[in-house]
Formats: sequence, C-alpha cells, structure tokens
Amino acid sequence: MSPKKYSLTIQGHSTSLTLEPVFWQALNEAAASDGKSLAALVAEIDEARTTNLSSAIRVWLFERARAG
Repeated sequence: MSPKKYSLTIQGHSTSLTLEPVFWQALNEAAASDGKSLAALVAEIDEARTTNLSSAIRVWLFERARAG
C-alpha cells in the first residue's frame, strides 16, 4: 500500500504525517493501548526524534513491536 498523508494537531500546531495505512493503524492501536490520545503519543515521539516525524514513528512502532 502506498503512503497517505494524515493531519493532526500536536502541542497546539498543525502537522502532517505521511505513513502507510498499516503504520497509521498501528499508531492508533498503540495510543489506545497506552490510554493516550493519538496527539499525545505523537507529541512524545516528536519530542524524542532525531529524524523526520514520519520516520521516527515507523522506528518507534518497530521498536515497540520488537520489545513486545
């Protein structure tokens, strides 16, 4: 599946992500599992990232899956 653009607001500013639908679904599931809003989870990933946000999310999801 090809990547899609998703928009959300984190820490008061609008941003967009380009993710494959499987990553978007996994991100939503991770937020729900952790009892956080999607925006709160993305904000946490955003604060710790050293690369672009979409890549940081993919890496975060991969590391989460590997640790589980």
